[in-house]
Amino acid sequence: MGAGTVFELQDLTVRYNGKAAVKDVSMGIHENEITALIGPSGCGKSTLIRCLNRMNDLIPSATVEGHCYYHDQDLYAPQVDPVEVRKRIGMVFQKPNPFPKSIFDNVAFGPRVLGLPDVNERVERALRSAALWDEVKDRMDSNAYGMSGGQQQRLCIARCIAVDPDVILMDEPCSALDPISTGRIEDLMLELKEQYSIVIVTHNMQQAARVSNRTAFLIVQLDEEESRWGQLIEYDETDKIFTNPSDSRTEDYVTGKVG
Repeated sequence: MGAGTVFELQDLTVRYNGKAAVKDVSMGIHENEITALIGPSGCGKSTLIRCLNRMNDLIPSATVEGHCYYHDQDLYAPQVDPVEVRKRIGMVFQKPNPFPKSIFDNVAFGPRVLGLPDVNERVERALRSAALWDEVKDRMDSNAYGMSGGQQQRLCIARCIAVDPDVILMDEPCSALDPISTGRIEDLMLELKEQYSIVIVTHNMQQAARVSNRTAFLIVQLDEEESRWGQLIEYDETDKIFTNPSDSRTEDYVTGKVG
């Protein structure tokens, strides 16, 4: 793996019930950067990001071929514990999913389960890092369901970083949010990349252009049985993807000619 590379994917293929969802993806993902995965629905973006912390293991029909190196270790080697992987590589989902608990208990949940020290300090530090502390410090015992959608998503980010992961994966984290809340999450991502490596799936081209350092573009292909699968077309620095892509299909997509 190259210097500063946190993930290296080599010919990665994911199948569900034997049918490919994404095929032969090779790319490196860099430390302390935001990497965006873009492309039309069904191209395998969410499938791909879930390979990075072995969330696909939770789907009985899923199989993964090829290699997914995290630093120098293949995440899918037999001796690797997927639970340990998920401790180091956190996930924030499309829809905010706070637990039916207090704001404090949401963030404290992970550190308590893992037996980490200084839970109170971890909760405050995570909420500050998620730009949420000033909004909730006087109502930490309140149910998290009483928060706005944008606050709930930042709470989920705080819950993720409370256990000190190395990487944060975000699967369309702003798709259910209004523009103001989206702007806050984007500002937060830019701050968090100073400490974490971030991979984000997004359908929002403007968002990818605003926040990411590198962008991967995938398309949908059809096999001889008309089954859909995702193919990586281009992966490069975001500025190049949006201003001077190497493939005409990338240009058509990012300029809105096709979608």
